[in-house]
Amino acid sequence: MAVLNGPNLNLLGEREPEIYGHTSLADIERATKERARTLGVECTWIQTNHEGELVEADPLLAVRVPFVEVHLSNIFAREPERRRSLLADLAVGVVTGFGADSYRLGFEALARYLESR
Repeated sequence: MAVLNGPNLNLLGEREPEIYGHTSLADIERATKERARTLGVECTWIQTNHEGELVEADPLLAVRVPFVEVHLSNIFAREPERRRSLLADLAVGVVTGFGADSYRLGFEALARYLESR
């Protein structure tokens, strides 16, 4: 599985810790890769600050790769501009609002989904 991280996530632990927590992206990556190993799943980790490189709905539709959208904060409890997702309607699920645990929850859910197919 690939974990794709978008803009500013490289600043986790420093940027708005009251919203995103104190855990760094490197810490989340380590924990996610460790969980992947216990599940017997290979994990590729990608982070970019260029949204265009990361978020393109048409290629996701074309290759029909199942994915879970993950947000550290509850985007629906935040400012109106943060409540919009370009990909949620294409995802098999969305995890939002559980901080760093959102990654683990999303990863485990997708692993179970893929296993059941």
